[in-house]
Amino acid sequence: MVSKRPLVGVSCCTRLPEDPVQAVAERYLRTAPFMGADVVLVPAMSDIIDIGSIVGRLDGVLLTGSPSNVSPDLYRGSDPGIGPFDPARDETTLRLITAAVEQDRPVLGICRGFQEVAVAYGATLRRDLGEPEREQIHHTPPGLPLEEMFALEHRVALSPGGILERAMGASSITVVSAHFQGIAETSAKLMVEATSSDGVIEGVRPESGERVLAVQWHPEWRVAEDANSQRLFAWFGMLLRGARLEEAADRVAELAS
Repeated sequence: MVSKRPLVGVSCCTRLPEDPVQAVAERYLRTAPFMGADVVLVPAMSDIIDIGSIVGRLDGVLLTGSPSNVSPDLYRGSDPGIGPFDPARDETTLRLITAAVEQDRPVLGICRGFQEVAVAYGATLRRDLGEPEREQIHHTPPGLPLEEMFALEHRVALSPGGILERAMGASSITVVSAHFQGIAETSAKLMVEATSSDGVIEGVRPESGERVLAVQWHPEWRVAEDANSQRLFAWFGMLLRGARLEEAADRVAELAS
């Protein structure tokens, strides 16, 4: 009998608007071995798929990064915002988060996925984190090759006693940064898990204890070369198998010691 591995639904983006394509960067899929899971793509097409039905067949959801920004209509109303936008992805991922929480499926958000989790729990976003006059920029200038873009790193402080600090076994780590957007005002529904030196929130989870966690950085980038990223995906892999947040964090730290 073939053993059954957990199945993770990975969020897609809509690309090429004249002839839409459902897409996800391959690097997100290559995290599967570190979760000990299989992956399946979830298209940003909530008009033809039943989100609740799909989530019911998954063991967890991975919300990916994307070139597009979350629509400001979802968090600040009349502000026109700066595109590109992907409204089909916005609608699909917010429904994925809701359905996953209702069905107790864990969610891990990365970059845009972090922003989607933040908005789902009532936070607002800002779009100035790549401005060159900032003391610490969070995104390289537009147009650089991918390798140079993802070469930008900085430290983040992990909240004392938080899930990330427990899993990483450290008070701070170095992360890969590539985001123009980030949290402007957080929500009472969220707990801060990580913060950069300039005060930008880099990690969150729900205050209510739901099995949801999101990071603003890119742990999927060259995951095979980064022990902290591997710990994060190993932690999520334990959640896929039914572990609770703290239990998985302590087990990952124990295995790494």
